Amino acid sequence: MESVPVRCPVCRRDHAYITPVYPCPCGAPTAPQLLRGAPAEPVTHRTWNDDWVAVHCAVCGRRDQWPHPELCCPCGTVLRIPVRPLASRTPPPPGPSHIPLPRTAAHPRPAFRPMTIRTARDAVAAAALYLSWLGYREVVQARERPSSRIDIRAAGLIAQVDSTTTPTVLRDVECLWLNALNASIAGVIFSLAGYAPDARQRADSLALPLFVMDLTGTPQPVNSPADELISTGA
Repeated sequence: MESVPVRCPVCRRDHAYITPVYPCPCGAPTAPQLLRGAPAEPVTHRTWNDDWVAVHCAVCGRRDQWPHPELCCPCGTVLRIPVRPLASRTPPPPGPSHIPLPRTAAHPRPAFRPMTIRTARDAVAAAALYLSWLGYREVVQARERPSSRIDIRAAGLIAQVDSTTTPTVLRDVECLWLNALNASIAGVIFSLAGYAPDARQRADSLALPLFVMDLTGTPQPVNSPADELISTGA
């Protein structure tokens, strides 16, 4: 792990900052390269783009977006750690989803039996039923929706169920992906109203499976990671 000295420009306190390491979808540890000698900047205003930084995996060559390194000084100042920009190049196409999927049986799954959706709780229950059908174990529904918006937890997986009447937005996709990344597990989103175009594109680049559900409670895949999840979940 890379460590760099960081001085808070507000209280002048010195820190030793250690770069956080995240797993690439290929399994290799990756981390942003810090820019030594550059001063840290206080975070006074947040934008979604500023909170992410491009990181290149030295093993598989994949380029992804990771959380921008930050440090919270005891004086209360949040510092954004300077990162070395990646050399400009054409990024490789996103690879297939490398999700730790359950291997439950060698025989074909029986036909999925959906449940009718009448309420938001029904939507969560239908998604949980579908994940169990795919072979996930220990599927648990949140009794009340937490601030993390993680509605379902299972062994090796978390899921969000968007039961609103508007398309799921980009921020929801990135938040769920980040929560799954921090826990080193898979993430899946189910939506009743579909997805905004930028949310769909971002999910494709992150290899995050997206499903839509109608009121019959039958999930349908809307991107290739979701197709792969269905095909390999048996």
